[in-house]
Amino acid sequence: MQRRTFIQGLAVSGLVSGFSLPGSMAFAQTTKAVSVNDLPELDGDLTLYLGRGEGGLYENVLEAIKKRNPKLNLQIRRGATAALGNTLIAEAKAGVRKADLFWAVDTGAIGMITDAGLAKPLPQGLTAQLKAGFQYPQWSPVTGRIRTLPYNTERVSPNQIPDSIMALADSDLALGWAPAYASFQSFVTAMRLLEGEKATADWLRGVNRHAKKYAGELGVVMGVERGEVDLGFANHYYTLRLKSGKPDASVELAYTSDDAGCLVNASGIVALSEGDLPINFIRYLLSKEVQSYLASEAYEIPLVEGVSPPAGLTSLNDISPPELDLRKLADIRPTLDLMRNVGIL
Repeated sequence: MQRRTFIQGLAVSGLVSGFSLPGSMAFAQTTKAVSVNDLPELDGDLTLYLGRGEGGLYENVLEAIKKRNPKLNLQIRRGATAALGNTLIAEAKAGVRKADLFWAVDTGAIGMITDAGLAKPLPQGLTAQLKAGFQYPQWSPVTGRIRTLPYNTERVSPNQIPDSIMALADSDLALGWAPAYASFQSFVTAMRLLEGEKATADWLRGVNRHAKKYAGELGVVMGVERGEVDLGFANHYYTLRLKSGKPDASVELAYTSDDAGCLVNASGIVALSEGDLPINFIRYLLSKEVQSYLASEAYEIPLVEGVSPPAGLTSLNDISPPELDLRKLADIRPTLDLMRNVGIL
């Protein structure tokens, strides 16, 4: 897929153009995405811990925000999301605060931070912009991703795919998975929390009997499209990105119902220090321009009302994800132990 540069993707939308507002303003509660033209200028020092992800698109967003806000001194520490979460907790125990914000690509790490009492409360006027089910008092989702079943349209028909993720352990379909991949492990964590350890262990053993391993979930989707396997487990955007560069690809998406197979996970951000500056920075990530950019370029799901979802994706209103507090995905260690005991890792 050929992506537009952030100048094309963000400057066109107005994120890097000039300001017409002063550096502070009162925010009325809104239930729609706000344009960057209605946000105050960011002025001061901020340190952001940034979990790696999304092929540099998050970096593009940050560069655009810095360009639009020349008085913002944004320092960024980059690393794996879980490792940065552990670092923040270690720093807090040592009585040191180095970060003002933590942008994580997975809500498991967000749960670590909120459970440790490090997250600062967010104003209701900010969280009210988010879709129902994604409004949290101590952290803000940024974009969402759905667990899906990409399938080869030449090898499988939709009516062959069960709407229960658990049924796939006993199916005759050739499956593709990436058990060492963080997104897959979050999915297994959700299954463990929803179905229990024994049922999850049995599922892993069953799938392992007829599954091909890949290094990552883009590899899973590519394997499905090549016909190496019938069906795979992956976040939705890998399929949409593949099809954006190859519209006639022999792969489509199927969804399970009310189980971990259609979990809606999210990237998220927490404020770690008090004041308007961290909160106003979060407002930029929830702006119409940034949400639209991440939907069109990363194929992630905008979680702010009034922004169109990526093309080719079933609406959140038309799927049935399980009810699960996403912060509970922080409980990853028992999942890794379970996967090792079963022989998957």
